[in-house]
Amino acid sequence: MSAMSATPKKNLMLFSGRAQQVAKHLDVTITPQSAYNFANGEIFVRFEESVRGCDAFVLQSHSAPINDQIMEHLIMVDALKRASAKRITVVMPFWGYARQDKKHRGREPISARLVADMFKVAGADRIMTVDLHTSQIQGFFDGPVDHLFALPVLAEHIKRTYATDNELAVVSPDSGRVRLAERWAETLGGTPLAFIHKTRDPLKPNEAKANRVVGEIDGRLCVVIDDMIDTGGTVAKAVQALLAEGAKDVIVAATHGVLSGEATERLANCGAREVIFTDTLPIPDEKRFPAMSVLSIAPLLAQAIHAVFVDGSVTSLFDGIA
Repeated sequence: MSAMSATPKKNLMLFSGRAQQVAKHLDVTITPQSAYNFANGEIFVRFEESVRGCDAFVLQSHSAPINDQIMEHLIMVDALKRASAKRITVVMPFWGYARQDKKHRGREPISARLVADMFKVAGADRIMTVDLHTSQIQGFFDGPVDHLFALPVLAEHIKRTYATDNELAVVSPDSGRVRLAERWAETLGGTPLAFIHKTRDPLKPNEAKANRVVGEIDGRLCVVIDDMIDTGGTVAKAVQALLAEGAKDVIVAATHGVLSGEATERLANCGAREVIFTDTLPIPDEKRFPAMSVLSIAPLLAQAIHAVFVDGSVTSLFDGIA
């Protein structure tokens, strides 16, 4: 009788319908699956290969229709748990419902926590995500959370394209993003900081009023940074305010392009020289315009997935410093 190995070989398996680029960087194939909707909208998923004992990474983009995407993601995790995957890492480049991270008034939900709870119940051991709306969301999940930063990807593009010919200034679109702006300024070599003082009515979602620019931006190429752009109203007003205050030019850099409603038109016509996103959320051709650039987040995700798989350190990917 032959001896049995006590240390079976680790097996990385990637699951998703939208992870081709990540798979290419990892040199693995996406595990085939059959997925379809019943007539009433219920989602069914079945994996076509054995997943027993594997290290499973389940990648899904929480894009519109967001509730369908999240539900499909949960069902994929449940299927893996019931098929005896050894460890399940949920990879969600954009954490759905991340803006609902606290109660502003009574009788409101904290939906970002609910999303974390649902993935825990479904069977997730670990979550990997990019640029959370607020960092404390990491604490909503009872397990390891790999919070990656897209800053090096975006900043490298800006340094390569603009840094040699321009004096830069980093601009936060509101006071809540000043800490992120400080990291940006450090990465870009100690550029000056500014922010837009704005007011927002809590009773009117997706509406903000840009009031005035705080900081020295006259004659500089301003880089307006944010974690996500949804309707584009805040950023468009920020760009216009900066140009009115004497900025030489304005670039916009954000991780997640939600781009709801008339966002594309607002961004295309706001006067920005370039609007840069990553592809944490898919941006279809009809939402693109000539001044928009979309950078791939796949190399960053692939690097993090590989580090988790080999039990290496992911810390260097957390600090946001290139």
